[in-house]
Amino acid sequence: MNDLYRQFGNNNMNGFMQNFQRFKQAFSGNPQQQIQSLMNSGKITQAQYDAAVQKANMLKSMLGM
Repeated sequence: MNDLYRQFGNNNMNGFMQNFQRFKQAFSGNPQQQIQSLMNSGKITQAQYDAAVQKANMLKSMLGM
């Protein structure tokens, strides 16, 4: 099973997209500042950030972005 599907708890693209839309609607603020704040507080590590960026880049390439 794809890591992205497993993280979102869905086995289909519709569920993934629904979860993403909910996340997108609930998110506010500057994404870079949010990430920096999480890293400064120790809630995420550089390695976790790097892994998330890698997964985001894979998703972008799958969607042709």
